[in-house]
Amino acid sequence: MNAHSPAMPIPGHIDPVPVKRAVPPRADGRVDLLGLTREELRDTLVAAGLEPKQAKLRAKQLWHWIYNRGATDFTAMTDIAKAMHPWLAERFVVGRPEVVEAQVSSDGTRKWLLRSDDGQDYEMVFIPDADRGTLCVSSQVGCTLNCRFCHTGTMRLVRNLTAGEIVGQVMLARDSLGEWPSQPEGRMLTNIVMMGMGEPLYNFDNVRDALKLVMDGDGLALSKRRITLSTSGVIPMMERAGEEIGVNLAVSLHAVTKEVRDEIVPLNRKYGIEDLLAACAAYPGANNARRITFEYVMLKDRNDSDEDARELVRLLRKYKLPAKVNLIPFNPWPGAPYECSDPDRIARFSDIVFRAGISAPVRTPRGRDIMAACGQLKSAAEKKSRAELDRIAEEKQAALG
Repeated sequence: MNAHSPAMPIPGHIDPVPVKRAVPPRADGRVDLLGLTREELRDTLVAAGLEPKQAKLRAKQLWHWIYNRGATDFTAMTDIAKAMHPWLAERFVVGRPEVVEAQVSSDGTRKWLLRSDDGQDYEMVFIPDADRGTLCVSSQVGCTLNCRFCHTGTMRLVRNLTAGEIVGQVMLARDSLGEWPSQPEGRMLTNIVMMGMGEPLYNFDNVRDALKLVMDGDGLALSKRRITLSTSGVIPMMERAGEEIGVNLAVSLHAVTKEVRDEIVPLNRKYGIEDLLAACAAYPGANNARRITFEYVMLKDRNDSDEDARELVRLLRKYKLPAKVNLIPFNPWPGAPYECSDPDRIARFSDIVFRAGISAPVRTPRGRDIMAACGQLKSAAEKKSRAELDRIAEEKQAALG
């Protein structure tokens, strides 16, 4: 994180978080076309001086080259007249996030530290498996929330990522995997999870616009069934997410009592468990074929008892939720206030939930050795003292109400 950047104001009682901070223009004065829809591309070309009919044609061509072919150089766009290439290059760029550092874990997980044009750092992670490859995408620089088990939650929120910066992560992963032109067969990158840095529903418009580009059948063409959006429970935005984006929903539950969830997911003090589960029950499109995933980090002696498991089952049954529970062994980070539950305790918890007829697999930690595992993403290189972390937590909580 750029130490000289002013922190974004912390959100208050209005939902969704209304803070907008303009991203400074590029130093070279050119406009980045990445993240623009067909209509926005056309309007941008018209504003640059093309007459509307030609702008419509050029926008269609540009859109195909950007999102289907992965092109970043105008000279590669062979159906656009060569005479136009310098005109485009003078005014526009098809960007990618700057890669500050790329790491590969012993288990094949890849993590990229990325930097925006205005010097903000954020991270993304690619997790390869035998039958799928999942890209974990960030939606904010820093995070609004202060979940106690999460390293990212110890960062201040600097700003929302733009639609271009969000879709740019997918483009960069495709670049590195050599997956252009876009085609549905034989991909390594098969799934996307909005589970990186930030709370996606506090950056709703940009997340929606980016995912629409990802899902467009003529572009990146990733099915909405292969995209999962994770939220800590921003209830006012959940229904809109179902209606306007329509991807799979994951909810960071992590506890079944008010006392414990208030502590580890402080947003619970604003939107409680019962209201959250009712919002899940009303989520558009949720059914047994498209279950809601409940994420549950296993914290030793905090949320991992037999009683907790039984209460989890009771709550999911009460709201008749088509549910799957992902049990996540806690991934440690420097200064973390928790320990991971013992393997036998996790297995026992999982067994109780499974016996009730609810899937409760234990997630295998990936990328721990490069701090790429769940809850470990944190772009800021500087170390913060426990007192500083507590002060940031208190500021965020006061603002959340």
